[in-house]
Amino acid sequence: MRSFRCRVCDNPLYAENSLCVSCGSALGYARAERAIVPVDATGRYVDAAGLIWHVCANLAVSGCTWLAPVEGGQCSSCDLTRTRPNDDDLVGLVNFPAAEQAKRHLLVELDTLGVRIVGKDPVQGGDAVEGLAFDLLSSVDENVVIGHADGIITIDLAESDDAHREQVRAKLAEPYRTMLGHFRHEFGHYAQWQWVRDEDLVARARELFGDETADYQEAIDRHYAEGAPPDWPKSYISTYATMHPFEDFAETFAHYLHIVDTIETAREFGLLTIGGLADFSQFRDLVTGVWVPLSVALNQINRSMGKDDLYPFVIPPPVLDKLQFVADVVGRAAAR
Repeated sequence: MRSFRCRVCDNPLYAENSLCVSCGSALGYARAERAIVPVDATGRYVDAAGLIWHVCANLAVSGCTWLAPVEGGQCSSCDLTRTRPNDDDLVGLVNFPAAEQAKRHLLVELDTLGVRIVGKDPVQGGDAVEGLAFDLLSSVDENVVIGHADGIITIDLAESDDAHREQVRAKLAEPYRTMLGHFRHEFGHYAQWQWVRDEDLVARARELFGDETADYQEAIDRHYAEGAPPDWPKSYISTYATMHPFEDFAETFAHYLHIVDTIETAREFGLLTIGGLADFSQFRDLVTGVWVPLSVALNQINRSMGKDDLYPFVIPPPVLDKLQFVADVVGRAAAR
């Protein structure tokens, strides 16, 4: 995540600021500029090309600070949300902003990587049929299963509640569980569905992750009945990754984003002196040369505050190979 400053008074800003706490200027996020910009009293911003942008209609509903091309309309992030809680679902509406914030964070990451995301619109046909959309569902009155299917990512809004999420994390013995992590993992499924199609990529993915045509339901049943194999730390980033090749890819993809975004944030705030990801010809070199020592330091900082490790994972050589593959896949997607 980039560091932001107010263009009016140069005060530091956070990504979700809609007002500058120093000068009081109203703000909005201009996606094309990857910057937080001041808006006028009517919520308008005029960019360098003379295009007029407006505060997103969902600012009061979900805390969205992104700018929209049409007055009273939604921004490009909100347009990707196909389903949200209804206005009578007070619990769902309370949890809704955290999910939308995580989604926007994911989109900023993908923008930074140069990946173009197409929204799902079956009416248009073509690429839009295989585009991306989000169902952000409330589990107040129904059981919601987090997952991805045919370009639709479903998220349980209850995961926005810290107490609920921690209870589930402890029950499943997971070292890490966050709303942003869910979005990164599920987008990993979407990425494999969309980007791992060429014969060479499919063949290499099977070498690294296993045969993705293996029965998924059988894999789920086996995983929850028997657990992960005893030697899983030698080849996988997490126990969940051992369940099925699809889950291994998605877990690895999520960790790729964990690593890239944290390093980018550390660089933006002067904690690292590298120029950026482009300084490394191979992603594995970035992991071993930058991420491993950085994550160790961050873990020690957390421990100094009496907190659990920020990154409670070990990256064995087979996982390093998988991370390199994911980085190559993302590179191909960005080039297209």
